[in-house]
Amino acid sequence: MCGICGQFNFARNEPVEPETIRRMTDSIRHRGPDDEGYLISGPLGLGFRRLSIIDLAGGHQPMSDVEETVWVIFNGEIYNYRELRAELRSKGHEFRTNSDTEVIIHGYKEWGAEVLNHLNGMFGLAIWDVKKQRLVVARDAMGIKLIYYRITNGQLTFGSEIRPILAAQDSKPEVNPDALNLFLRFRYTPSPLTIFQGIRKLPPGTMLVVERGGCREERWYNYTPVPFSNPKEDKEATEELLELYRSAVRRHLLSDVPVGILLSGGLDSGLLLGLMNEQGGPWPAFTVGYGEIFEDDELADAKETAAVLGAVHVPVKLDQAEFERSLPKIVECLEEPIASSSIVPMYFVSQRARQDVKVALIGQGPDELFGGYKRHLGVHYGDWWRWLPTVFRSSVGFAVDRLPRNETLKRGVSSLGTLDRMKRYQDVFSLAPARIIDGLFRDDTLPRRNGDELVDYWRGLIPQMAHTDELGGFQLLEIRSSLPDELLMYADKLSMAHSLEVRVPYLDRTVVEYVQRLGAGFKIRNGSRKWLHRRVCERYLPSRILKRKKRGFAVNVVDDWFHSSLTSELQEVLLDESSLMFGLLNPKPVRRLLESHQSGRQDNHKVLFSLVMIEQWLRRVCLATKIQNPQSAGVTPCSKALR
Repeated sequence: MCGICGQFNFARNEPVEPETIRRMTDSIRHRGPDDEGYLISGPLGLGFRRLSIIDLAGGHQPMSDVEETVWVIFNGEIYNYRELRAELRSKGHEFRTNSDTEVIIHGYKEWGAEVLNHLNGMFGLAIWDVKKQRLVVARDAMGIKLIYYRITNGQLTFGSEIRPILAAQDSKPEVNPDALNLFLRFRYTPSPLTIFQGIRKLPPGTMLVVERGGCREERWYNYTPVPFSNPKEDKEATEELLELYRSAVRRHLLSDVPVGILLSGGLDSGLLLGLMNEQGGPWPAFTVGYGEIFEDDELADAKETAAVLGAVHVPVKLDQAEFERSLPKIVECLEEPIASSSIVPMYFVSQRARQDVKVALIGQGPDELFGGYKRHLGVHYGDWWRWLPTVFRSSVGFAVDRLPRNETLKRGVSSLGTLDRMKRYQDVFSLAPARIIDGLFRDDTLPRRNGDELVDYWRGLIPQMAHTDELGGFQLLEIRSSLPDELLMYADKLSMAHSLEVRVPYLDRTVVEYVQRLGAGFKIRNGSRKWLHRRVCERYLPSRILKRKKRGFAVNVVDDWFHSSLTSELQEVLLDESSLMFGLLNPKPVRRLLESHQSGRQDNHKVLFSLVMIEQWLRRVCLATKIQNPQSAGVTPCSKALR
């Protein structure tokens, strides 16, 4: 586990500056405090910071074969590296280390870029083929690890974070108004965009191939789920899923350093702990809590789960004063704005876990795989709604639209009536209609738009949805978009801010690809969500745990803190026309959003929270990247860079 970065002058063939590569690498020191390494070869420079997890003595990077014809820098873990190692040895390859990194080298020599399809793991990596003068930069299939990049004037600059790219370039960063628009609609910035103009992130399962003076982006992961030819019986599916879970957890526990678990009071992490116990223990289990005065606090629930399953429970208590003090730092760690209260508990539980372990397993994934959110019910039963007569749907839609607040219900009724599948999915994801978000921007700030920008980015995934039902198609987009670009993004950034490696067993490729072949009836049945996953949970958890309310690190407590601490700031930020966001946004429609929310006519808290977070991010990034401009002639700080 580490941070990687590099620069390749692929068109100009000019030598890279070693000082630039060192500056880039130093910017991600927090990701790898144990070791560093460099490869400088003419127009190519690679940098590496290491957090030692497997083969502590022999995993130094950049790593090459004996002949030094193939070099690799690699951030992540390959969970099937032992099997691949044995296969490659049988083909005559000789290994010098016990590191999973070396498997990538010999796998590339055997299969070329197709090696990526042999890897079961999480990774952001770069492979330098000396003979072909080819650079391959890739992100794993599920997007657990990130790759950011910038191409300008025949030069590729890339890294595990945005920091190395900013450290390498002389020009000051600018905010991308298209990306800001999508952030305000979805509360995260979907791949391939980032909030910065000219800086992109590789979508999950894609790669950059740089050779012969050009650079192209390709999708290397093209798995197309096809329903099982013989429909699964309930018992059969339950047993098969359990065995896939067991194998995935066994692989994810491979480590030469201490391992723990981030434990909430819910089902997913509880089952994960039960599966871990089959491989050893007792395991340290870390939970965020806020005190008994909060009804939603889950320290007691997690403590009970840990006691039932024999874990060593480690509570992490957080108060509102500490939350408010730390929020600017958390925003800075993320590099891109994320309007989710879950970022706060993730930061603090990672900070505490790192004191005892270097690796922690988390229970992310079953909600997306098995339909754990309310929106999945709407998507699943949407066909019934569209089957109803148009006049009936119009009457209900009109009545719902007249309700005060209830914006979630209004969006749901409106979006599920959309006939175009991809547009319908986009509308379900949206916090507000495109016309509302577009109307927040100053005139001529945005290019001519049709409101379907995210759909355009998803077009390449349509072939993979050829055999999915309505719910399965929506979930495929979740796994390729909101899960990696929001939830997994902040999990990676906030854990690695403390040099903690976080692993996600439920997103093992074998698990995801199996579940994608199951019909919606195994996910939602008689209105019950995560049906098959719950059948497996019943093997490990008592009924009182199975019946608990979903809390997810008690983010409702943090929501209350956000609202109380931002009450005055909402007034200041959203009404003050000198706020940095108004370099791109129009104060009048923003003020109208706030007024309609305060009057009780609408519930706009999600969009308002996103606006406050973008302002906090702008203020923090202005300090961190030094893009602040002197205030003159009515130009507010940062507004020149924003435009």
